[in-house]
Amino acid sequence: MSASPCGNAMHHNGYYPSRSASPWCNKCATRPLGGGVDPSYNGSSRSGAFRRSESVAVAPTRNCDDANPPMTSAPLEPNPVTSILAAAQRRAIDRGLPYSGAVTPAEAGTLLAALPGAKLIDVRTRAEWDYVGRVPGSILVEWNTYPEGLRNPAFIEQLRDAVADVDAPVLFLCRSGQRSDHAARAARAAGYSRAFNVLEGFEGDKDASGQRGHLNGWRNARLPWTQG
Repeated sequence: MSASPCGNAMHHNGYYPSRSASPWCNKCATRPLGGGVDPSYNGSSRSGAFRRSESVAVAPTRNCDDANPPMTSAPLEPNPVTSILAAAQRRAIDRGLPYSGAVTPAEAGTLLAALPGAKLIDVRTRAEWDYVGRVPGSILVEWNTYPEGLRNPAFIEQLRDAVADVDAPVLFLCRSGQRSDHAARAARAAGYSRAFNVLEGFEGDKDASGQRGHLNGWRNARLPWTQG
């Protein structure tokens, strides 16, 4: 008899009562060696023509002591959009915001690329849009008019012209995140169900020298923008 993985040569060199059956060894979950059919088998399991059948397990079971551990699936990578939306909602709750949430510039870039119908509404003035820079694909809807600096009375009307679907994701951007917060609040009050404020804005906060663009913001994050 040849060696067997489980040490029980009868499992691997014994016979079993069917030419078509191919049972597994109870001990080590491997097939019997050499085919396992008695040469004198005459086709009738009642004839007693197969030998050493008492030593052979007929039921195909896999209970080897050395069986491989069950395979486990690799953990799924978290969906970045789902994670961003959850973080935005947490910020909304923490800050008591009436709209869907607040996102960083990098998060805003991901949402704009991934969410169907998402729009970036720039609420700065035309002068800022023209001379400071703008995000390609964004839509200008001034929150305050230039040069008067007064609230734009047609803001919601112009917003509806730009984004007709009130259930579309709408992200509001300004210089540093203040006007865009007011715009997101107004949009939510006007029925926009997925309004977001882009924190830090296009230029970001001032640094110790009183200059913007060095600490944070859309441009500092090296996201797409153009000028002139």
